[in-house]
Amino acid sequence: MKILVCISNVPDTTSKINFTQDNSQFDTTGVQFVINPNDEFGLTRAMWFKEKQGATVHVVTVGGANVEPTMRKALAIGADEAIRVNAEPTDGFFVAQQLAEVIKNGDYSLIIAGRESIDYNGGMVPGMIAALLNMNFVNTCIGLEVDGEKATAIREIDGGKETLSTSLPLIIGGQKGLVEESDLRIPNMRGIMMARQKKLNVVEPVAATHATSDKNFDKPAPKGAVKLIDPENIQELVDLLHNEAKVI
Repeated sequence: MKILVCISNVPDTTSKINFTQDNSQFDTTGVQFVINPNDEFGLTRAMWFKEKQGATVHVVTVGGANVEPTMRKALAIGADEAIRVNAEPTDGFFVAQQLAEVIKNGDYSLIIAGRESIDYNGGMVPGMIAALLNMNFVNTCIGLEVDGEKATAIREIDGGKETLSTSLPLIIGGQKGLVEESDLRIPNMRGIMMARQKKLNVVEPVAATHATSDKNFDKPAPKGAVKLIDPENIQELVDLLHNEAKVI
């Protein structure tokens, strides 16, 4: 089985986010970038298939040379090969078209993507790839088993879980639950050294449509000052919750 894991290069959740050029451009100064958490769950599941079933695992991303440390980390975790599409991922549809082209040329039977990236939270790329390639698709996937050309997937739905039977080739939108957080892997020194010898292929983007563009960004309003209420003055608390916080 040949698996492709789609990786997004996203800011660490502890990073301080700022914008430049009149709030139209994300300021990357001092920001630490990491593998998108939903993609990391998918990569860990792919490694399980590699170890248990002898699968070959490739990783792919769309981005400039600045994303290569993130790809090297994926290689250090255990991926066999990495592919970087040399383009800025400015639009979900554009990214989906680039990834679809890589998939068409790579003869992959299982494509694991994250349900969404934690920076833009678009949640659109895996479904778009499936539509472009007419592939079976399971979103919000929290469990996956493969037996030959058949796959059993568990996905999260409102109020519960749904178990589906499908066939390869298949694309999933994975998330927390696909593996346990305790199963996520930290590259060791041996993995880091071996990653230097693995292929990181750079391919040029194909002509594709940019369906959207960012106009500006607005950060959430800062939190107001904390108000301390005398625990014996319940009426004041009720008034504030009703008239100021407007939660009752």
